[in-house]
Amino acid sequence: MWVVKIGGSLSRDPLLKRWLSELCDFGGGRVLIVPGGGGFADQVREHQAVWEFDDVAAHNMAVLAMAQHALLMQGVCRNLVIAATDAQILRAMHDGRVVVWAPLDMMRQEASMLTSWDVTSDSLAAWLANRLNAERLLIVKSCVIERSHDIARHSADGLLDRRFAELTRDAPYPVDLLSKNEWPRMRDLLLHAAVP
Repeated sequence: MWVVKIGGSLSRDPLLKRWLSELCDFGGGRVLIVPGGGGFADQVREHQAVWEFDDVAAHNMAVLAMAQHALLMQGVCRNLVIAATDAQILRAMHDGRVVVWAPLDMMRQEASMLTSWDVTSDSLAAWLANRLNAERLLIVKSCVIERSHDIARHSADGLLDRRFAELTRDAPYPVDLLSKNEWPRMRDLLLHAAVP
């Protein structure tokens, strides 16, 4: 299983359709998409600044933002299957489908290590990859990726959140950062991995 996190910043980018199409064409039964929160999550940040509610409420709203982006993705690419639980994910993948995660089971009543803006959908993708024993983690961003920087540097620069390096430090899978224009590279990785 490959976990592919698609940044919420692509939610208004025409390339989103290309990414979803390529993943559906070449990733059936192997790809689990983690959607970023995008503009939906930006609204959460803005409302928290106005109303000063706690990070547990903000976390739950950000999870709903990711679920909204999942629904947007399925609206763009009807072949995607939305799944919220491990069992739903595994069932859809067993059926040869590409899954987009709506992380509603991440809702919280109390504060935890996940209920902070230090944890974004980047870290939730890494958390899910660890939980499901993924073979690979791809993080897709709208910006150009500086190849000479390591994960710690990308976190320090704000490209990745503060917890991502910790969650992937001992990962048994490769972590790839791709810019939005690198969908051919993602396709080549999937095709190469499919060769016995």
